[in-house]
Amino acid sequence: MKLPVIIVNFKIYEQGTGEKAVVLAKICEKVANETGESVAVAVNAIDLKAVCEAVKIPVFAQHLDPVVYGSGTGKILAKHVKEVGAFGTLLNHSEYQIGEIVLRDSIARAREAGLFTVVCADTPERGGKIKDFEPDLIAVEPPELIGGDISVSKAGPEIIEKAVDFVGKNKVLVGAGIRDPEDVTIALSLGACGVLVASGVVKAADPYAVLSGLVLGLKAGQK
Repeated sequence: MKLPVIIVNFKIYEQGTGEKAVVLAKICEKVANETGESVAVAVNAIDLKAVCEAVKIPVFAQHLDPVVYGSGTGKILAKHVKEVGAFGTLLNHSEYQIGEIVLRDSIARAREAGLFTVVCADTPERGGKIKDFEPDLIAVEPPELIGGDISVSKAGPEIIEKAVDFVGKNKVLVGAGIRDPEDVTIALSLGACGVLVASGVVKAADPYAVLSGLVLGLKAGQK
């Protein structure tokens, strides 16, 4: 996956589930193809296979479990996620946090299956600890700003700088309240290698226009 990147997390918003998930994923792919920039999507387990079959941009599962074949009712297998065509997985999102040992083992299972891992952390310090588990990227998202009207880029630029210090350059995504091109440009200028977005795109009246705008910020941040 080319960096910098915008990862659009569909969560389980009505606009990003079922047939609408496929439609939205195709919009994200259209923006990526038109601009030449890197855009990926994260979708729920039920829609994962359909979305993987519909687009060629990277598709992430929103979660997986550190399990193997056997008795594990309700669990999500890393190997199965890979087999349906996913590129990677999100782990430890603020809405689905998991314990230290489970996180470590989940990253290991994902790696064994050949999946790219993006692990969420609520603080730069937490990101620095997660770094020891060797995920591919760490997404630092202050939970108090998630879904809000003020982005981490504008409300807490020092958070991004600290995240890069704790985790390392080319290893940090940032998220929470990312809504306009300037948010993306600021994040990249402070050392992030991309952003994680959700409601700003998924719930937008015109997701194509909003995502196209964010990609302009991605371009500007690389100059």
